[in-house]
Amino acid sequence: MSAPLVALRGLTVDFENGGRMSRAVDGVDLEIAPGEALGIVGESGSGKSVTWLAALGLLPAKARVAGSVRLEKQELIGVPARVLEDVRGKRIAMIFQDPSSCLNPVHRIGWQLVEALRLHRGLHGKAAEAEALRLLDQVGIADARRRLQDYPHLLSGGLNQRVMIAMALAGQPDLLVADEPTTALDATIQAQILALLGSTRRDTGMALILISHDLGVVAENVDRVAVMYAGRLVEEAPGTDLFGAARHPYTQGLLAALPSLIGPRRRLAAIPGTVPDPWNVPAGCRFAPRCPVAEMRCTNVPPPARSVGFRHVATCHRQVEAGYSVWSLPQALPQAAE
Repeated sequence: MSAPLVALRGLTVDFENGGRMSRAVDGVDLEIAPGEALGIVGESGSGKSVTWLAALGLLPAKARVAGSVRLEKQELIGVPARVLEDVRGKRIAMIFQDPSSCLNPVHRIGWQLVEALRLHRGLHGKAAEAEALRLLDQVGIADARRRLQDYPHLLSGGLNQRVMIAMALAGQPDLLVADEPTTALDATIQAQILALLGSTRRDTGMALILISHDLGVVAENVDRVAVMYAGRLVEEAPGTDLFGAARHPYTQGLLAALPSLIGPRRRLAAIPGTVPDPWNVPAGCRFAPRCPVAEMRCTNVPPPARSVGFRHVATCHRQVEAGYSVWSLPQALPQAAE
C-alpha cells in the first residue's frame, strides 16, 4: 500500500460547556490514501463533521484539539494559521452541508469563484474568468457565463451545491471532504451530485471523504467505510466487507434498519435509545446501553480494536462471526443499561 495522504492519530476534540469539558471526538485513528474514497457514517452527534473541521483548524477558539493530523509529512495540529491557510482549499478542500449559508449573499457567483482562483492558484483577469467558466461547465451548470453574474439566492439548492463543488475544485486539491453534500436535495439531484463527485475523482485522481448518515449513498460511492459512534471509531472496513459482514453491533443495527428491495418482507430493527451526550458518556463501551448483547465488562471497560479481517477492524469485546447479526435475535433488548 502507498503511504497515506492524510493520517489522523489519537485525535481528540473537547468543548467547554457550562464550566465542564465535553469530549466530542475521542482518540480517532484514521488514514486515507491518495485517490481513495472513504465514507464516514454514523448518527447525528457521532463526531463525523467535527473530526474533519478539527483537522482543518476550522473549529472555534474555545475548542481544544489534541493528537496528530499529518498531510503527508506536514503536521497540521498546532501550526500557525498561515500554514493552514496554505493547506485549506489548495491541498484539502471541504464542501459543507448547507451551500446557501456558505456562499456570500452579497457577491455574485463569479466574484466568489474568481476569488478562490486568485487565492489558491494566483489567477487574475481573463485567465481567472476563463477558468471559472471551465469549472462551472465541469460541474454541469448550463449557460455558465450568465450564471457567473447571478447571486446565490437566484439559484436552486442543487445549483448552489454545484457552485460549492466548483469552488472546492478551484484549488485542484489532493483531498476533497464532502460533508453531507446531498442534504435537502431531491433524489434526482442527489444522484447527479454524487455522479459528479465520482467522475471528478476519477478524472483528477484526488482522494474523497464522503461524510453521510445515508448508508445507501456511502455504499455506492466509496472504497472503504469508517463507522463512528459517540466520538469514537467503532468499525472500519472495505465497503464490500462492511456491508456484507459487519462485525460491530452498532454497524449491524444501522444495516438492520434498512429496508431490503429483494426477498421476503421483514420487520426492520430499530436501535433503542439515543447517542449519549458528550459530557455523559459510559465509562466502557459507549454503545453498551443500547447494545442487545452487552456484557458486564462492556459497561466499565473500553473495548479494544480487533482485527477481524483484511483491513477490517471492529472495536468490540465480542468476536461476532461474519454473516451473523445480533439484531436478528428475538431477545435483542438493551439489558446492559439496567
